[in-house]
Amino acid sequence: MVNTKKKQKPVSLSHGRPPAANKPKASLSSKATRNLIQSHHRLHKVLADATRQGDEQTASAIRQQIEEKGGLKSYQQASIQGQSGDRGGDTSRILLDWLPKDLPKGHTIRMLEVGALSVNNACSKSDVFDVTRIDLNSQAAGIEQQDFMERPVPEINADKFDIISLSLVLNYVPEALGRGEMLRRTCQFLRALPVLGFGESATEYFPSLFLVLPAPCVMNSRYLDETLLNQIMVTLGYTMVKKKLSTKLVYYLWRYQGKGSEKRHKFRKDEVHPGKTRNNFCIILE
Repeated sequence: MVNTKKKQKPVSLSHGRPPAANKPKASLSSKATRNLIQSHHRLHKVLADATRQGDEQTASAIRQQIEEKGGLKSYQQASIQGQSGDRGGDTSRILLDWLPKDLPKGHTIRMLEVGALSVNNACSKSDVFDVTRIDLNSQAAGIEQQDFMERPVPEINADKFDIISLSLVLNYVPEALGRGEMLRRTCQFLRALPVLGFGESATEYFPSLFLVLPAPCVMNSRYLDETLLNQIMVTLGYTMVKKKLSTKLVYYLWRYQGKGSEKRHKFRKDEVHPGKTRNNFCIILE
């Protein structure tokens, strides 16, 4: 359990979701893809805990288990296939459907896509976004190799972004405290005001955060529900603009107001929905 009394540096994202890789020719079934991702996610969470505590014996044993399951290569294959078009995994299509149709063309709107796996998703193919893509270990041209938590904060408004995409990224951060810090950090990368020329309809949508999570993270957790998530986001300065719930995922578009709650709330690991069938997904915000 996280000790919220002391300031802790969140574990690097490299201990959470493993990096992307080029898609192998072999294809996994949907069930095999899902099981492999869940297994690696659990193991990497334990590995992150052991690494943080300096328990090298446990960390070494977990690394061996990961390799026995195919290592990062098998995880990467499952991750990329799970987000491929034939699996319905391009979440950016939802974002494009939400946005007004009269947005300016010519790659005017600056997007930062964290955890990018492809340069060919719907947002990249549109004529709307100027996309900066980053991932922990990019192996594709057009995706910068970088940890978002270590990316330098832009010093001037012109270098910031109109929208940040965190699609299936926050759930791979291994620590609840790290998830809160990631959400807080997004505020530093968004413009204070939209760029002139967007049109009046765009002011409802930008600057913003596109957040996608597995539905159980919000709908079936002991420590988080949508009411609590909304309170966290409002504290940071966000307000919900759009939401879509599918059988597997929940999509949000949060507009950044530029100023959070006047009262600084703390969100700890408090049980809000007891139950043996619920998961332990949690966001801690100090």
